[in-house]
Amino acid sequence: MKSQLTQREQKVLWATINQYILTAEPVGSKALVSGYDFDISPATIRNVMNMLDRSGFLYQPHTSAGRVPSDSGYRVYVDELIDPASELSYSIDRFLASKSDRFGKSSLDGVLRDVAQVLATLSGCIAVITAPNLQTMRIRHLQLVIVDASKLMAIAVSDTYHTASVTLDLPSETKPEVLESELNILNNFLNENLRDKNWSELGSVLQWDSLDRQFQQYAVLLQQSLSQLMKLCDRTALGQMFISGLTELLRQPEFSNLQQVQNIVQLLEADRASLMALIVDQPSPSANSVSIQIGSEIAIARIQNCTFISSIYLCDDKPVGTVGVLGPTRLGYTRAIASVQAAALHLTDAINKW
Repeated sequence: MKSQLTQREQKVLWATINQYILTAEPVGSKALVSGYDFDISPATIRNVMNMLDRSGFLYQPHTSAGRVPSDSGYRVYVDELIDPASELSYSIDRFLASKSDRFGKSSLDGVLRDVAQVLATLSGCIAVITAPNLQTMRIRHLQLVIVDASKLMAIAVSDTYHTASVTLDLPSETKPEVLESELNILNNFLNENLRDKNWSELGSVLQWDSLDRQFQQYAVLLQQSLSQLMKLCDRTALGQMFISGLTELLRQPEFSNLQQVQNIVQLLEADRASLMALIVDQPSPSANSVSIQIGSEIAIARIQNCTFISSIYLCDDKPVGTVGVLGPTRLGYTRAIASVQAAALHLTDAINKW
């Protein structure tokens, strides 16, 4: 819903928030007159600021101080007064120039970690990236490999190139040299029956009776390996996250207060469930869109002096993970929004080429 502010009121609000983001100090009319191209008098600017104060877009932290933006003021600023697209090309270039282009040369975990580091540096915030949820993924390939005379490894690769593996002890009566000669048939059996199946179906869709009699001896071993791989799905469904940038955030004056720092650290280290709820509790996502929660819009009371900006990344046109940044409400929104969009686009593009 539009704010219905006049063009003059929009310009004063935009300039006030811009100035506050730059200085972290309450803004007065003199700062706007000297720093921005206004063709109106300081008295008129003061009147407009008073009106914005009465309307709830600005407020005075104490008597005789200048104004600072309210959560409502930031909301108008984000929705109506800035154009993050102006920064998008710059942010995309930074990701392309970074070490996050190691797709095909690194593990998925390594790539997500790299992207989180670049995002934190670009935005000046804490970057949070969720790994693809295995419950939404499909099996691309399964492989059985003999580790040694007593162990077998089962490796599963998802359609997002997430890899999971389990190692099993071979029964004492198993003859490794015989098993090795029969692995190709067993691998073909697994891939023919499980390729493109949902990861969570690993232990329930195989027709073990269709195995030739000579391979029935491996049925129990295969069931054990698939069951353990499926359990990894349940763990990943809880949400593996890659987090970077706490030091970036601590440079902000809002976090010179020890309690504020403790609130953030507790969220990141001891209360991942609340952080995951913050990430998941978003409007229905669509490609290239961003969700922005400002201050009191965040359900977690102890971080309501923060803003959370997030977007999704895709594989084969379906959402598989979330990219987000957490920073103070006084942050560079244009750069932060563009950085989140660029990170999501970069992951979507790279993961579909990997």
